[in-house]
Amino acid sequence: MATLIWIILSGLGMSFLTLIGLVILVFREKTLKKILGIIVSFSAGSLLGGAFLHLLPEAMVEQSNNLTMFLWVILGFGLFFLMEQFLSWHHCHKTPSEHKKPLSYMILLADSLHNFIGGLAIAGSFLVSIKVGLITWLACAAHEIPQELGDFGILLYGGWKKRKALLFNFLSALAIIPGGILAFFASEKINMTFLLPFAAGNFIYIAASDLIPEIKQGKNLKTDLLHFLSFAIGILLILIIRMIFE
Repeated sequence: MATLIWIILSGLGMSFLTLIGLVILVFREKTLKKILGIIVSFSAGSLLGGAFLHLLPEAMVEQSNNLTMFLWVILGFGLFFLMEQFLSWHHCHKTPSEHKKPLSYMILLADSLHNFIGGLAIAGSFLVSIKVGLITWLACAAHEIPQELGDFGILLYGGWKKRKALLFNFLSALAIIPGGILAFFASEKINMTFLLPFAAGNFIYIAASDLIPEIKQGKNLKTDLLHFLSFAIGILLILIIRMIFE
């Protein structure tokens, strides 16, 4: 039961990260744009570090068949690719004025599905151990910050009122909780350790398809170096946290 409590609390914590959208209302757009580039770079590093330094090593311990494990990685990668293709879903990490068209309801639908899957992945990590769950949660949280900033910006650009945008963004994030609860109760009959490589595939896709292309558009050497440094810090953070927990 303690594991279920951790899963629910982690889901609530991730949901409350949607309130980071308020940052858009505080910073000037020029400043926000600079901050977003650094955060996106850090998020990409955190997700890749989470996949290769945390989830996959844990999956290799939990699963004896490495071929099956890597098939789950491909499935996790492929599912997010499929979602992007058929739901026209793409994580947005831009400031409000950079959005070309409002996709408000589509973004909320896609995010709800994304968060539900995220709930499965995080719960699968907590089912292995609290340590594994917490590191996975931290990697996910690093990615959620730029995503929620971008999603909130889309809703505002689509003509939504600030309160309504925050509320619906928060409600879509709550989908992480039923995903986690489902994984917890399913674990009574199914070995859920496959969710570790599955989540690794999710992480790799988001970092490689959504985040890294955003930071490859640097306008000068200083910006590029800053983004790469932030990317490296994201990887290093996951490595340090893993070493501390071991």
